[in-house]
Amino acid sequence: MATIKVIGMRCGHCVGAVTKALEDIDGIGNVKVDLEKAEATYEETGQVSTETIEEEIKKIGFELG
Repeated sequence: MATIKVIGMRCGHCVGAVTKALEDIDGIGNVKVDLEKAEATYEETGQVSTETIEEEIKKIGFELG
């Protein structure tokens, strides 16, 4: 499992948006987002670059920490 910090999440809607954004990336599965810890964990089912993840998170208005 990989873990990333996500800056800017404030509610359940934010968690849902981050979860969907990560699940939509080819090569990522089993996504779990924790609002309290401000982090997301996921399994890489293929090769995914950090840049790809960061780009998708930024598209929905959040930053990686």
